[in-house]
Amino acid sequence: MNLNLEHLQQFTRRHFLGKSATGIGSLALGSLLGGNSAAAAGKPVDPLAPRQPHFAARAKRVIYLHLTGSPPHLDLFDYKPELVKRNGEDCPDAFLKGKRFAFTSGTPKLLGTPRKFTQHGAGGVWLSDAIPRLHEVADELCVIRSMTTDQFNHAPAELLVYTGSPRSGRPSLGSWVTYGLGTENANLPGFVVLISSGVQPNGGKNSYGNGFLPSVFQGVQCRSKGDPVLYASDPAGLDRGVRRMSLDTLRDLNEIQERELGHPETLTRIAQYELAYRMQMSVPEVMDINRESPKTIESYGAKPGESSFANNCLLARRLIEQGVRYVQLFDWGWDFHGTGPGEDLRGGLTKKCGTMDRPVAALIQDLRQRGLLDETLIVLGGEFGRTPFREGRTAKGDLLGRDHFPDCYSMMLAGGGIRGGTSYGESDELGFSIARDKVHIHDLQATMLHLLGFNHQQLTFRFQGRDYRLTDVHGEIVKGILA
Repeated sequence: MNLNLEHLQQFTRRHFLGKSATGIGSLALGSLLGGNSAAAAGKPVDPLAPRQPHFAARAKRVIYLHLTGSPPHLDLFDYKPELVKRNGEDCPDAFLKGKRFAFTSGTPKLLGTPRKFTQHGAGGVWLSDAIPRLHEVADELCVIRSMTTDQFNHAPAELLVYTGSPRSGRPSLGSWVTYGLGTENANLPGFVVLISSGVQPNGGKNSYGNGFLPSVFQGVQCRSKGDPVLYASDPAGLDRGVRRMSLDTLRDLNEIQERELGHPETLTRIAQYELAYRMQMSVPEVMDINRESPKTIESYGAKPGESSFANNCLLARRLIEQGVRYVQLFDWGWDFHGTGPGEDLRGGLTKKCGTMDRPVAALIQDLRQRGLLDETLIVLGGEFGRTPFREGRTAKGDLLGRDHFPDCYSMMLAGGGIRGGTSYGESDELGFSIARDKVHIHDLQATMLHLLGFNHQQLTFRFQGRDYRLTDVHGEIVKGILA
């Protein structure tokens, strides 16, 4: 213990307000907590307690499917016949002037898609032959073909998607959602992260971190293989009764500290200890996909006991069904440069899409059948797009690949207040720039928060003297994709 620090803490403004005979501290605390009965009784308030949004929400929960590395949108969602016609030609200088690319220099060759595109559903959504199962749910899909971002390298682009900033330290999207809404199930985290392909996201844990929000709002990583949550099990030789007694003692000590110092992280510590104890019983049950029918498991292509994107899609449905607010899936392996057979736009893309196409379509159909789709927002995409030309390092080889491209790309949404069976926005005839209805990452964030019942300008947290929000000082609601 640092006695000097302990002594100095007794002279803070918080200490003055808390101990003042005028009762200013008590009045201020009561006002901030909105008359909460638990606070009025002198009990710590649960930071994850359910809260109401600013207005009636279209969506109550989110499943975000991130294809880490960024899929080749021109080979999946954005059909460019003119680019196919001009395949192999030198890229016009007008499209390259003043632009930087991650691995391409000089004059690259235009690359028309080797995939076959057809229209599907009542809205005639263009989809490639690499994702045949998604053809079946085309009427549920909204494909935004005019996305744009400011970053062309993986980590900063991913951080911009999830935190609103290309630099580390800001709260992630899932943290903002749980900060605003709390959780519907006190026995489960409000924000769960599932990672397939064995690789952490490009932004590391910052992509699902709490930043400067209290740490109770960070994403909890769960696993579909082995113990669902690391370090949640009781230590060897410690039974549940003794564990409960030790947690009760820790809670009492933390409550004393919270009354003395009023530090928000003390409330977080209490809530996390209690949540971890409850999770020991609830998480193994909800993470056990063997409880599903063989027909359901088969529809997703899931395999109990393994770690896969298919398993995680099924787990996502189980989690939101039990009240989890925000489920984030990260799936590594979508960086299609063409540097190996697995990154080729022909056989490599067919194989990789085979791990995604079926479970995503099954997830949409499963949610629809259970009456959950209209209140569950599904988002699928990467951190940026891919170039309309061949990647420089592999341009002379037999494999086809594309470089990073931030200017124009596609994302897919479904459910939760989204207008299905539509395509929104448009890129130019070669896929280099946005021709109509530009959607920046901040616009997507603002729209997601709007669907969850929030004015994105008002969902803020004061830190270091200013009010921060997910969308920074940007963001417009994309009304054209709303049902």
